[in-house]
Amino acid sequence: MDNRQPAPKATMPPALPPRPLAGAHAQGVKIHSAPPPPKIIAKSKPNNYPGMSEEEFRLNGRKMVDYMVNYMANIEDRRVVPDIEPGYLRDLIPKQPPMASESYDDVMKDFENFIMPGITHWQHPRFHAYFPAGNSWPSILAGMLADAIGCVGFSWAACPAMTELEMIMLDWFGTMIGLPKQFLPFTENGKGGGVIQGSASECNFVALLAARFEIMKKLKERFPFVEEGLLMSKLIAYCSKESHSSVEKACMIGMVKLRIMETDDLYRLRGDTLNAAIQEDRNLGLIPFFVSTTLGTTSVCSFDVLSEVGPVCSENDIWLHVDAAYAGSAFICPEFRYLMNGIEHAMSFNTNPNKWLLVNFDCSTMWCRDRYKLTQALVVDPLYLQHSWTDKAIDYRHWGIPLSRRFRSLKLWFVIRMYGVDGLQQYVREHVRLAKKFEAILRNDDRFEIIGEVIMGLVCFRLKGSNEINQNLLTQLNSSGKIHMVPASLSQQFVIRFCVCQEHATDEDIEIAYTIISQTAQKILYEPTNPPLVEEDEDAYTNVKSSIYDTEESGETAVAVSEHYRIRASTESITSNRQKSVDSDAHFPFIQSQPSVCDEMIEAKKLKSLSEKRSFLVRMVSDPKCYNPKIVRHLNHNAHRKMSQDIYRDTTMRKTIESRNKLKGKSGTDSYSSEYYNQDGQEINDVIIAMEQTGLQTPM
Repeated sequence: MDNRQPAPKATMPPALPPRPLAGAHAQGVKIHSAPPPPKIIAKSKPNNYPGMSEEEFRLNGRKMVDYMVNYMANIEDRRVVPDIEPGYLRDLIPKQPPMASESYDDVMKDFENFIMPGITHWQHPRFHAYFPAGNSWPSILAGMLADAIGCVGFSWAACPAMTELEMIMLDWFGTMIGLPKQFLPFTENGKGGGVIQGSASECNFVALLAARFEIMKKLKERFPFVEEGLLMSKLIAYCSKESHSSVEKACMIGMVKLRIMETDDLYRLRGDTLNAAIQEDRNLGLIPFFVSTTLGTTSVCSFDVLSEVGPVCSENDIWLHVDAAYAGSAFICPEFRYLMNGIEHAMSFNTNPNKWLLVNFDCSTMWCRDRYKLTQALVVDPLYLQHSWTDKAIDYRHWGIPLSRRFRSLKLWFVIRMYGVDGLQQYVREHVRLAKKFEAILRNDDRFEIIGEVIMGLVCFRLKGSNEINQNLLTQLNSSGKIHMVPASLSQQFVIRFCVCQEHATDEDIEIAYTIISQTAQKILYEPTNPPLVEEDEDAYTNVKSSIYDTEESGETAVAVSEHYRIRASTESITSNRQKSVDSDAHFPFIQSQPSVCDEMIEAKKLKSLSEKRSFLVRMVSDPKCYNPKIVRHLNHNAHRKMSQDIYRDTTMRKTIESRNKLKGKSGTDSYSSEYYNQDGQEINDVIIAMEQTGLQTPM
């Protein structure tokens, strides 16, 4: 039995009164005490949700899925490109936003009536422009899911699954395309890694920044007392004339020089060309530090010879970046990997699953052989972004320009799993087969010629004849709304690009596309509808026309006829523009009598511009002339008019100087170049010489 007694309760001493605050500290200061806890009021549900309720989302979500499926199923019934003019939407949309909420049905009605007429349908079976825009139901579903989650994964702590899935997908995809192990993120004791950027342009820019940081670090160690700006002014990067325009833009933003090099007959950058350029620039005191090569160029899908370029970069300690935005996805098929020979010399590599791997934009994958060299150029680490797992986890905010990042890897995960590697290989191979089919059809047509090699899903072709007739062909094709293609300029030839883009493209689609192209070409070559300009032109037209129908049609005949109609079409175009501006240009008699001088002047200026040093620039993907023939006519008119005014101004100045020289006892125009010369002075002199050689009368 327990005899222990409970201990007596301790008594608390009485609370002492608070001591009064002394001196000035007591003035205006209340005695501190704990505030009462706030009263928590439950949020009431409104009767009417602004926006959309859960049930409304369920209902409208089903409607949206039905709309998307119907759109894709019936897309062939629509024009490929819209038949509108710039600014069409401004008068259709209210000037002010609505103050009250509107229904989903009203919004979708306006979408169909106002937005759809201005859509270029990239998933149309007759869309053969640019490169494919990845699109598939698994990718769309993954995008919906990522948007619903709504996370922003700039660091591992911000969304761990987002960061880790991205790493795994870069390992999966890098293995699928056969990248060397030193590029992959999970290689034991490796420094490599991958990241998903927004576009290939971002990849090029990030690679250049990393290369610039690396070379500047070495230069500052070697020349510690030389100003950084002076060192940077010596840096020079390299690319071929077929490289994407983003390389040029990256150098502009990075404030480094860029040397654009010539290619071989197959539009490839070769090692000898690069090596000669490097040695020449070093002799000039420049510092080569970055080379951007391309596997699958935008213009003609050519492949720089990495097996030659790579060793040159390694020997000269230059950062080699490989841009395979389009063709890189094809390397999931082993038969195409020979094009990657030499990839082991590269420091960075990128390709876009959102082009040719059925992943919706944006999803551009990039790998680096040494991730520390990549991230050291981009690390900015404020306190509010730091977390306790920094030493064990990757923070992708250090791998690119933006801080905020989307859940892009989810789309890649869905697509790879739901198609499988076999299904994706079948998709790529089918596109290549269809491109080969289109190539074979054109080779059997004597009117056309193929430019470059057909290796992937792109075919570059043109009518045998002049650039003008090919430009006319493309303009008529695009304006018809039946098909859409865009041009390239290769060896100063106007070339039409035909790319197999639609996921489920068939042999019938290729045959229909050829039929449209063939019929339009036939109309341009043999059925001119415009009346003759002058009697001499009518006689020439009659003679050529009769010779066409009296002889068997052949490739040589087509060339001769196309050349005749090229001259005819060019003259008609210039005369039409001149008639439209007759009131404003009536005081330019030499323009009216000799319009070809304007054309020569325009072409000369184009060839001297930087844009013409490269065959394919941003103008291809953003130039409205590719879409709207009305803009072509408007711009041509303005160009001829401006050139006319320039010639008139410069010729008037020449006459003024001649008159002044005569008064001074001088003769001719010996002092013209020295007394009147500006940045376009050589062009002005060339025009004057051309005018004198053609007997052109200059105004007094």
